[in-house]
Amino acid sequence: MEARESGAAFKKETVFKLLSLYFKDDKTKVSSDAIVLMAEMLKIFVKEAAIRASKQAHTEDCDCVQVEHFEKILPQLLLDF
Repeated sequence: MEARESGAAFKKETVFKLLSLYFKDDKTKVSSDAIVLMAEMLKIFVKEAAIRASKQAHTEDCDCVQVEHFEKILPQLLLDF
């Protein structure tokens, strides 16, 4: 059996609400598999953003990651995803 990572995760209800904000038709449905997949994609995206912002802060010899570091990595991060 596969070992699960410990740590933060997105709630299925939260992911569903985020997805449903952009539905044009109120009757649109989302399968539970799609919600699980989207939650995993969001988790990977957030993790990658944190890693890249941390590397940017380290490059600038900062001990703490600031919003400015995140802003610098955001354009490339969005292109990569």
